[in-house]
Amino acid sequence: MAQEPSWDDIFRPSGTPTPGSNPNGAPVPPATPAPAVQPSQPWATPAARQDQAGSEPSANDSAAPSSRRAAREAAQRGGATRGSGGGRDTRPKRRLWWLWVLIAVLAVGIGGAATVWVLYEDKVREVLGWELPNDYEGTGNGVEVTIVIQSGDIGSDVAKTLNEAGVTMTFDAFYDLLLTRPDVSFEPGNFRLQEQMSAQAALDALLDPANKITNTVTIPEGTSYEDAFALIASATDITVDELLAAAADPTAFGVPAEAPNLEGWLFPATYPLDPGVTADEVIQRLVDEMITRLDALGVDPEDRLEVLIKASIVQREAGSNIDDFYKVARVFQNRLDQGWRLESDATVAYGTGNTHTVWTTGEERADASNLYNTYANDGLPIGPIGLPGEAAIDAALNPADGPWMFFVPINLKTGETVFSETVAQHEAAVAQLQAWCRASTENAAYCA
Repeated sequence: MAQEPSWDDIFRPSGTPTPGSNPNGAPVPPATPAPAVQPSQPWATPAARQDQAGSEPSANDSAAPSSRRAAREAAQRGGATRGSGGGRDTRPKRRLWWLWVLIAVLAVGIGGAATVWVLYEDKVREVLGWELPNDYEGTGNGVEVTIVIQSGDIGSDVAKTLNEAGVTMTFDAFYDLLLTRPDVSFEPGNFRLQEQMSAQAALDALLDPANKITNTVTIPEGTSYEDAFALIASATDITVDELLAAAADPTAFGVPAEAPNLEGWLFPATYPLDPGVTADEVIQRLVDEMITRLDALGVDPEDRLEVLIKASIVQREAGSNIDDFYKVARVFQNRLDQGWRLESDATVAYGTGNTHTVWTTGEERADASNLYNTYANDGLPIGPIGLPGEAAIDAALNPADGPWMFFVPINLKTGETVFSETVAQHEAAVAQLQAWCRASTENAAYCA
């Protein structure tokens, strides 16, 4: 993602400056902190209303009060004297004022409590012993879900996959279970599970060979072609080595000679595979499907590689919100149009062989020998960095209209992303991401 912070940037000790950069490499000054919000002022005390004394009665007026005290008592009973304002008492006004003060105090207290509940509900529940359950009971609700485990997935990856698919109630339910089972490892492949399974039931199902799907393979969007080969091998009798050997000459499948490998050219989808299918047949089928999709979107043959490069970056950087694909594509196109470097961490990570992350180090971003490094090299990388789906391809062809030059996700679980025009705006969004990554163990797993 454009100028996304690296893992070491995010977890740098507080107080250590994080330099920014612009296209010319000049340091970006730190954003000026917003002034502290001041508490609202308490209600101002109204001036006390002064009592006005009536004029002294005449000797012949027997009904008139005989003293100032008697005059006040008469006013309280409803008898008016001159200048007394009809004898209205001010004490009810004072009681009403205290009522408003009480209401204000209660409103502030309730509002503060509501804010604390929204921001810290989990911790409040923990302290008060009101914790909600974090795990389902039983073996599922009968709704089938296909779970894809890719080569190299570790326990936190599987926990995220299950939670996002609705199999487990929470990330923690499955992850905490795995911490008690250090002997467990996962094979790549497609597995048949159900929604709303307990963590234990989900683990048992993943370890049961009967739940592994064969002769059908689902390749997720954004997968690298080598991980796609591992999924194909898990569903067939073909080995990964056989697939890699067949892929050694990409031009044999209609891929242009300037493409460095088959990356980007296998269309990610679900494929039923016939028993006895060969490595060449599977690869050709997936390449043909990608070319068919490109043709349907009006991509000229000479533009296919460039479109797939752009689409693969969008696919890896944009997360799960399809609407953001078109805005991410615009950011990168704006950078190309204005002569900026793309500065995509996903391309750098791919060039280092880390196809399961978009986090990079300063040393990796400085290595110009990595031909996928768009921090150190101008223009597009030499090839795609994954298998883009149709939405990413369409976004690369039709970017949204907008002036954005930066973007960064601020919630890696939901994919919520902030798009910015200026460095200052972008730095503020980066700070939000850093805070999110530090907020919990689950969040930290997404930031790894």
